[in-house]
Amino acid sequence: MFPQKLRAYAARAVMEVILLVLCIFLAFRAPNFLTVGNMLNILRTVSMQGLIAFGMTMVIISGEIDLSVGSAVAFSGCLIAVMVKSGMPVPTAFAITLAVGCCIGTFTGFVRGRYQVPTFITSLALLTGLRGGARLITKGFPVAPDFPDWYTFMGTGYVFNTIPFPAIVLIVTFIIVHFLMNYTSFGRSVYAVGGNPDAARLCGINVSLVRITALAITGTLAALSGIMLSARIDSGNPTVAQGWELDVIAAVIIGGTSLTGGVGTVWGTLIGLIFIGVIINGMTLLNVPTDVQYVVRGLLILVAVLINRVQLRKD
Repeated sequence: MFPQKLRAYAARAVMEVILLVLCIFLAFRAPNFLTVGNMLNILRTVSMQGLIAFGMTMVIISGEIDLSVGSAVAFSGCLIAVMVKSGMPVPTAFAITLAVGCCIGTFTGFVRGRYQVPTFITSLALLTGLRGGARLITKGFPVAPDFPDWYTFMGTGYVFNTIPFPAIVLIVTFIIVHFLMNYTSFGRSVYAVGGNPDAARLCGINVSLVRITALAITGTLAALSGIMLSARIDSGNPTVAQGWELDVIAAVIIGGTSLTGGVGTVWGTLIGLIFIGVIINGMTLLNVPTDVQYVVRGLLILVAVLINRVQLRKD
């Protein structure tokens, strides 16, 4: 385990170097890249996916995966919009939406623990089901209730007219999850379950409860992301967040988390998020055509993941 962790740190260090080189390149090619405003814009761009990525880091380290997060984002945004449109107070709708997100993750974990159905299968079913549910409750059209100003501030507001509020939420979430994974018994249990679930069980760890908790946290963060996205676009839209689950998982893997479980860090995930954000932002500043952006983005992510896998391969 110790050598494997060293390889994980080495993989993360390689990604940090690549990110630094990429930033230097863009600084010369795009003069506006290194401005404070642009750096904050990158954080704002990755903030909502980043919330989910921190939760997904816990899930993947525990040896599981959740493919339903993109659909959960869309469903959550639509759910709160429909409830507010029907006259429910926004704080009540907010709390219910977070609770529903938590229940979605808990359900995936329960099915895994009770019936031994891989989370890949359950979350794949939810990926389709939640997207369909979002279309069902909105009748296939965006729902635009009269959200209060404090609500839309969560998606579009700036603190001190400079710092995007979503970026602040991202950093606060990072600090909380980082503390949870590095300084609590729950975090140690997540690593133990992902490394060897049978050994963890023999040590007295409730493997099912650890998995359920990790998935429930991720579901809650996906719901929060959906709420903030609805605040940004001022509506609930069933078509948003398509493919987010792939971007989230890519950020986690780029950051050095092993898909086989037991290895990874939240700090690495933050590096992975910034890496993807820099790629998108840099190509936009360089006026790269959208279609080409997707191709380049995919290739760079593939190269980054391959480098990560080489660093993490077993002796």
